Amino acid sequence: MVGRDVEKMLAVGLVWGATNALMRKGANLWDQALKSTPQTNTPLLRKWLKLLLIWQYTLPFIVNLSASATFFAILSDSPISVAVPVTNATTFAATAVFGIILGEETRVGLALFGICLIVLGVCISIM
Repeated sequence: MVGRDVEKMLAVGLVWGATNALMRKGANLWDQALKSTPQTNTPLLRKWLKLLLIWQYTLPFIVNLSASATFFAILSDSPISVAVPVTNATTFAATAVFGIILGEETRVGLALFGICLIVLGVCISIM
C-alpha cells in the first residue's frame, strides 16, 4: 500500500509545485494591476477580491486547495514521517522546475543541482 501512497504523494507535490509557480505569476499580475491604479485608501478586502478576480491566480489556487484535500486523505493512510518530507521535497523541486518553465529569473545550474539533491533525498526516504 505504501507504493501507491508514494505515487499520490509525488502527484500532490507536483500539483502543489506547479500551482505555486502559477499563483506567483498571477499574483504578479495582481501587483501590476494595483500599481497601475491610482493610490487610494483601498480596503484590504477589496484588494483581495481583485486578486480573486484574476483567473491566472484563482484557477491554480483552487487546484492547489484540491491537492491539499488529497494530501490530508493521504495522511490518514501513510506515516507522517514519510508523507510530509516526500510531498514537501517534491513541491520544492516542482516549484523550481515550473518557475524555470514560466520564465522566472533563476540560476538554472544551481536550481537543477538542488533539484537533483531533492530527488536523491526523496529516493532515500522512500526506500
